[in-house]
Amino acid sequence: MVRDGYFYALALIAAGVLVGWFAQPVWALVPLLLAVFFLWFFRDPDRVIPDAAGALVSPADGKVTDVSFLTVEGEKRARISIFLSVLDVHVNRSPIAGIVREVRYQRGKFLDARSPSSAEQNEQNIVRVEGDGQQVVFKQIAGLLARRIVFHPKVGDRLERGQRVGLIKFGSRVDVQIDASASLQVKIGDRVRGGASVLAYLQPKGEPATAGRYYVTEGAR
Repeated sequence: MVRDGYFYALALIAAGVLVGWFAQPVWALVPLLLAVFFLWFFRDPDRVIPDAAGALVSPADGKVTDVSFLTVEGEKRARISIFLSVLDVHVNRSPIAGIVREVRYQRGKFLDARSPSSAEQNEQNIVRVEGDGQQVVFKQIAGLLARRIVFHPKVGDRLERGQRVGLIKFGSRVDVQIDASASLQVKIGDRVRGGASVLAYLQPKGEPATAGRYYVTEGAR
């Protein structure tokens, strides 16, 4: 359970007791049911982290909404986008083991996280992790309902693959940008689990890519 869940739940339980005491007991059901919802929403289940060489795991639970190529600062990258509904676990995890090289918070809009524009225009936290000769960028993107992004590590910290790093409250989106040589393992519509589902296998720099499943659309920004 994420600590925030206890705070929300305790406040609502207290409200329920007060409402039941000073008004009709039946009205206490509303805050008490909300307390149960927040305890469920902020669940944080343990996951079995894949240990295969080069595995890049999903940073979040949700549905893959985009798998495409784009150009970032003159370099071709693959992007995988994951949409988190209010029903998904919202704890985020590191996709690879490595060192945090950059953490940059960008203020912006709160468009529907399923909109293509949200990747650039929405409020977001941009994290760059370097490990095994590869640089991976993942974005915690706020959605229509999300209003708070949490990220705990700092620049210079060492992360393990699948390590918990923070969360986005309520509906949101997570994007992962990786080298175009990666062997992609997911397609649009797939359901993934944070820390447990392999999104791609990364190739150490200087080595040829191995065969994999590629479900991509060409595009550039």
